[in-house]
Amino acid sequence: MSALPVTDVRNYLTGLQSRIVGALEDAEGAAFRSDSWTRAEGGGGLSRLIEGGALFERAGVLFSHVKGSQLPPSASAHRPELAGRPWEAMGVSMVLHPRNPYVPTTHMNVRMFLAAARPGHDESDVFWFGGGIDLTPYYPFEEDARHFHATCRDALAAHGADYYPRYKRWCDEYFFLKHRNETRGVGGIFYDDLNAPGFDASFALTRSVGDAFLPGYMPIVERRRGLTYGERERDFQAYRRGRYVEFNLVFDRGTLFGLQSGGRTESILLSMPPMAHWRYDWQPQAGTPEAELAAYLTPRDWA
Repeated sequence: MSALPVTDVRNYLTGLQSRIVGALEDAEGAAFRSDSWTRAEGGGGLSRLIEGGALFERAGVLFSHVKGSQLPPSASAHRPELAGRPWEAMGVSMVLHPRNPYVPTTHMNVRMFLAAARPGHDESDVFWFGGGIDLTPYYPFEEDARHFHATCRDALAAHGADYYPRYKRWCDEYFFLKHRNETRGVGGIFYDDLNAPGFDASFALTRSVGDAFLPGYMPIVERRRGLTYGERERDFQAYRRGRYVEFNLVFDRGTLFGLQSGGRTESILLSMPPMAHWRYDWQPQAGTPEAELAAYLTPRDWA
């Protein structure tokens, strides 16, 4: 058993899931479904979700704590010296797909990974933290993007002045659709492989990221949820959701890890939008609100 305080991480993550679900239930005015599950090789999780809500067409807030006897390829590709080790991973991951196209989709993930030392080997436990939050608007409002990024910046400020610009740039580079030459949205912060400051400092930074989600996102929801929309806006939302699907299935490391490690498919793919459209070589007409989105799909300094 690891000497690291992994129980403290688990307690934080389950509490974070409860806090976020509580706030989303208040906003939705309805209860989320609870779906607990176990994994044959070890561990399990709790999926909290709603589908077909008045505010959230699909929303999932997932906690998982899974274990295995050997690292899957997606986790050991960059660390071949860890291949063959037993491991455990825990985290909270969420994606919210609102019904109103003026309310942006958002994603948040905070996680810890542990590759345990093997008995009889001259090695020690190796841990790392990762995560981030990002915003994917369909009809962007500069006020919303600036608020979201300012919240991310302030959450990281206590840990060092260099974290926000570094993790903001990492987010822009990670959530980038190379085949489309565009970012997935207006970004946020993203990080991985965090262990250099030590366990306590890495865990503290990860808590700051998780705690930033509600103040970063919920004010945007309240500003935009009452805006009137019609078939045109819903159609454009479905078209842009197609980009979300493309990223998750082609590039997202979390999706690949979940599938390669024998994770629960229903939970892994809960991040997908309930409806998406693709069109051949479609371009919005110049001067329309839909065309304005293109200006937001290149990295810029929001905060």
